[in-house]
Amino acid sequence: MKHLLKMLDLSHEEICEILNLADQLKYEQKHNIEHKYLKGKTLGLIFEKASTRTRVSFEVGMYQLGGLPIFLSANDMQIGRGEPVQDTARVLSRYLDGIMIRTFKQSEVEDLAKYGSIPIINGLTDFCHPCQILADLMTIREYKGKLAGQKMAFIGDGNNMMNSLIVGALKMEMSISVACPEGYEPDPLVLEFAKGFGDKFEMVREPKKAVVGADVVITDVWASMGQEGEAEKRKKAFAGYCIDEELMSYAKPDAIVQHCLPAHRGEEISADVFEAHAAEIFDEAENRLHAQKAVIVKCLTDK
Repeated sequence: MKHLLKMLDLSHEEICEILNLADQLKYEQKHNIEHKYLKGKTLGLIFEKASTRTRVSFEVGMYQLGGLPIFLSANDMQIGRGEPVQDTARVLSRYLDGIMIRTFKQSEVEDLAKYGSIPIINGLTDFCHPCQILADLMTIREYKGKLAGQKMAFIGDGNNMMNSLIVGALKMEMSISVACPEGYEPDPLVLEFAKGFGDKFEMVREPKKAVVGADVVITDVWASMGQEGEAEKRKKAFAGYCIDEELMSYAKPDAIVQHCLPAHRGEEISADVFEAHAAEIFDEAENRLHAQKAVIVKCLTDK
């Protein structure tokens, strides 16, 4: 695996390899076993969108792997002043061993891979969030023991999270039901992909219908970065899409809850449900570190 651009690019086998390596790296980290697989390697971290979990987990992960992370704010780079992404890709390829980018347009990530000569990792775009979904899958497998045959339900916006979860769940032999208001559906490319999985995928308007029999229930904020101006409009559109105790009563009794954070209690998730499932949610947040370390190792080495 040279790049991680989107979940659509990964095979079932590649996802399994990443998750297995993430489990191994997590075990080693918890038992103080060093794994300096990237000694002497450098990873540039380009941020056009602000971040807490992505920045800290990538910087700490690269350090634990023996490499050097270099934070690159778009505001401090020529790319922030209009330098073509293809020129930035060519220049940074001469200095770095890999690039992680967190940005708006998926095309920027694709162009970095096209014009550069080093591995590119997608830390988030408006289209997809592959690193988060790998952490989610890792967490679900930890709690449920397996992925195949589990039912996932996503309640909320057809954003980068819903796009990537649909792909990740279906590739890992799960079923997934998503509930979103009209006009907030997932990307057409993802819906076209899901057609090949028959009744393993379901898109509905009624959250209760999506959650029935779910093993894992997932949500995200209603207004993502760059959509703050639509916040009030979105609150009205998503009324009734809150994961609360009543909605959770339709899921399996042992269902877990996932949220990529930050969470807006009282909007997409109630405070009671969040606190009841806080252990699962913060295990998910921690697993960003381990899953991303596995991605970096896969991209930058032959392991």
